[in-house]
Amino acid sequence: QVHVVESGGGLVQAGGSLRLSCAASGRIFGINAMGWHRQAPGKQREMVAVIGNAGSIHYGDSVKGRFTISGDFAKNTVDLQMNNLQPEDTAVYYCQALDEGSGSSWGQGTQVTVSS
Repeated sequence: QVHVVESGGGLVQAGGSLRLSCAASGRIFGINAMGWHRQAPGKQREMVAVIGNAGSIHYGDSVKGRFTISGDFAKNTVDLQMNNLQPEDTAVYYCQALDEGSGSSWGQGTQVTVSS
């Protein structure tokens, strides 16, 4: 079983920045990718950013140019630097790890609230 733990959420004013961190641990065979997703109240969960262990990176359209994902697959960690945050970025942010053995594992989420 793979355990995923996020940290770094909080309250910030519009235009501000936050950095989220995530670590995967436990019975890991090999992490192929890690990523961040978010879910706002009343909305479906959406992909924010994903990074593969070979370096491929994908961003959701709404965060391109503002958010930056980085990963260390030797440590099974991934960070999300969020700049120029806007009220519409308010959501619970979830970290996902894709492991060769365990498949997809999710963290419990961290709240990000952006005030206008």
